[in-house]
Amino acid sequence: MTIATQSHPAPPREIPLRQDATVIGLVGLAHASSHFGHLLLPPLFPVFMKEYGLSYSQLGFLMTVFFVVSGAGQATAGFVVDRLGARRVLFVSLTLFLMACLAAAVSTSYAGLMLVAVLAGLGNCAFHPVDFTILNQRVSAPRLGYAFSAHGLTGNLGWALAPVFLVGIGALAGWRMAYGAAAGLYAVVLVVMWVHRERLRTEVVTRAPDAAPGSDLAFMKLPVVWWCFGFFLLSTMTLAVVQSFSVAILKALHGVSFEAATLTLTAYMLCGALGMLVGGYVAARMPNRSDRVVALCMTAAAALLALCATGLLGGQGTMAVLAATGFAVGIGGPSRDMMIKKATPKGATGRVYGLVYSGLDVGFAVSPLVFGLFMDRGWYAATLAGAALVLLLSVGAALGVGRRTPGARASQ
Repeated sequence: MTIATQSHPAPPREIPLRQDATVIGLVGLAHASSHFGHLLLPPLFPVFMKEYGLSYSQLGFLMTVFFVVSGAGQATAGFVVDRLGARRVLFVSLTLFLMACLAAAVSTSYAGLMLVAVLAGLGNCAFHPVDFTILNQRVSAPRLGYAFSAHGLTGNLGWALAPVFLVGIGALAGWRMAYGAAAGLYAVVLVVMWVHRERLRTEVVTRAPDAAPGSDLAFMKLPVVWWCFGFFLLSTMTLAVVQSFSVAILKALHGVSFEAATLTLTAYMLCGALGMLVGGYVAARMPNRSDRVVALCMTAAAALLALCATGLLGGQGTMAVLAATGFAVGIGGPSRDMMIKKATPKGATGRVYGLVYSGLDVGFAVSPLVFGLFMDRGWYAATLAGAALVLLLSVGAALGVGRRTPGARASQ
């Protein structure tokens, strides 16, 4: 396997905008579906605490299981995507999410919720290798920055929709009906993907007859790949705190109602989506400085989170600044994906994105365990401060990626 500094060469002919836009839209819908699946359980944690008498640590462990399953699967899913193509894997993943929703609708115990976590984790594991393989193969190179922006934006919209959808329908018709409706959403997405399946076709990676044993794993020897992994692990630990515990923190520190706190989480995701939109233009215009853009955005977000932790802003001020944190993180999203693309060897897109994005799953798995203990002890402000510190550490990892990407010095 030959190591190169770009994932794919520029296409030999110009691709029509409409064709690129269709592919970007389909991948965006798939990505929104996967992010919706991340939050199948957390928005209803208060309901499960009352229904089953669970602690924050037990609820956090559900998310740990979800992301352990997803992370372990994602590290290997990239190989499957490279060998079988992204389309087949996408259909399996969406079906698993649908099954998770149905399992949640009929759950009667903590064990039932654990099954939901496992099914959803299996469904989630292949989405990033699938998405980025399709985008890198089917979207023209000049539009990739915008494609990464749309990809991140739709993911945030999926996160934003989940709390409102599940809590809203749960309040009107009960939480079981909410999960039944979520299963219906996944059925609709599956139909859309099937109708447009030709747009999702990707070329498989064929193994050369003279390839050396273990050549498929050669990319793992590149230090830059592991710096990318470390960045995702650290930055995601902060995101996990916001998703899993921000509602409870706002209620405990400032007496904010459950509904208002849930809307704040949605606002964080929507602001993140808006930031992704802005970040797409930034990534397209400064592709050679992606690591610096990411570092600046994460530093700003860490400062905002630390401000929230002081408690000086009051309830409304904290909610507003927490939402602004999402905007800062969102701007760096497309540059983050561009940063990973530049570090990806040719022909190894699925494998690299699978391994690198498994850092995201590890971060999501570790964070609820660590910060769930903080929450059980009533250390609410310390939870926010810890999340800010971890996000600040991710800045060093992003700069480390930039220094170790082949050709980085020449392009700066």
